[in-house]
Amino acid sequence: MSKRLTHQQAMRYNRQIVLPKIDLEGQEALLNAHAIIIGVGGLGTAAATSLCSSGVGKITLIDFDNVEETNLHRQTLFSEDDIGRSKAHAAKARLAALNSDCEIAVVDNAFSSEHEALIASADVVLDCTDNTHSRDSINTLCFRMGTPLVSGAAIRFEGQLFVAIPGKSRCYGCLRTLFEAPDLSCVEAGIFSPMVNMIGTYQAMLAMQVLMEFDDLPLNKLITFDGLRHEWQQWALPNTLSCELCATD
Repeated sequence: MSKRLTHQQAMRYNRQIVLPKIDLEGQEALLNAHAIIIGVGGLGTAAATSLCSSGVGKITLIDFDNVEETNLHRQTLFSEDDIGRSKAHAAKARLAALNSDCEIAVVDNAFSSEHEALIASADVVLDCTDNTHSRDSINTLCFRMGTPLVSGAAIRFEGQLFVAIPGKSRCYGCLRTLFEAPDLSCVEAGIFSPMVNMIGTYQAMLAMQVLMEFDDLPLNKLITFDGLRHEWQQWALPNTLSCELCATD
């Protein structure tokens, strides 16, 4: 049975509810939604903060890593006291303090095909990982389970976003046919702290719009941001594009 907003919740989210594109119906869609965030680093902590504070009813955090001191300049859910702790559990504690109405679940091991049932249970998945193998695996499971995917990436002063909704758009694999993504980490290439927070928050915005079924989502488009030129751009995928997974042509 779907949950209804309480009076207290309606007051809490009033500034969002008054938006005509959202209203009570949209806020209740968030309340009844389950979002999965894979990767609780810079992108994931920013996305989780926004989703939790905005009223998403359930968030599952998937990450096997522990907090390190070098994470603190960009992974804003963590403090110095969290160094050495599980990222997923440390993030859960901070999010629970942020919004007690949001149910936070934790999976503190690496993402794999064993998470198939979990992906199937979600209303949207946010890929906040930093390697191509994970991205390809996440895309495959989301497509097979029919679960919308919001992918984000950030490195140096650059960021990108992509939304895939099975049955309505091309998948992330179609985008991957256009280029061989360099498997660079923040350790190797560096990362400007505001960049991951911008892209992660943008992922949360796109995910909420997916959950509320906005009709003007940027499907079949790669969104990029250049933090040195201060330029946003959108790149439409070619109509002739195809990939082995979704066989779109």
